[in-house]
Amino acid sequence: MTENATVVDRHALVPVQLKKPWLAALLAWLWPGAGHIYQGRYAKGILFMVCVLTTYFFGFALGSGRVVYASFKKPDFRYAYLCQVGVGIPALPALIQNHRQQNNRALQREPEFMMPPGSVEEHNGEDRLAQWHFELKGYFELATLYTMVAGLLNILAVYDAFAGPVFPLPEDKGKQPRSSKGKKQAAAE
Repeated sequence: MTENATVVDRHALVPVQLKKPWLAALLAWLWPGAGHIYQGRYAKGILFMVCVLTTYFFGFALGSGRVVYASFKKPDFRYAYLCQVGVGIPALPALIQNHRQQNNRALQREPEFMMPPGSVEEHNGEDRLAQWHFELKGYFELATLYTMVAGLLNILAVYDAFAGPVFPLPEDKGKQPRSSKGKKQAAAE
């Protein structure tokens, strides 16, 4: 794909200026909808921004800010974060908190803000993850699901910012569909 690609709708012949697809994809990942706004597709950009960020922040609030954290060591390897990071900047503080926790320099303002729960040994025998599950009940899993879905939806939006809209190929008017051809032959016999 060239640096300034143009996609043309074969039905309506509407050109869509994609500008720099790689930059648009990066912007769309960093902040949902930003790549589309960069390309001048304002309605689509605002739609993605509202939908993805509303879903993400609803899940984040439902989980009291505890469901988005990055942990890459056993026994709490956080696979959910691999989906959540698809939202971009809103999920990146979890990486910083993970790094700071490993170096014993967690952000002091809010000790549980996007911080991994840590091991039982780190918290004097207290299992923080079990405590979060107990406090939030079933909302922990539900909130995790909302934030994961938001990240996965944004991955689709990133692809759209990079490749542009997908248009169906026009049907060939001279061909009959198979199903109707089979019915005519069956009726003749």
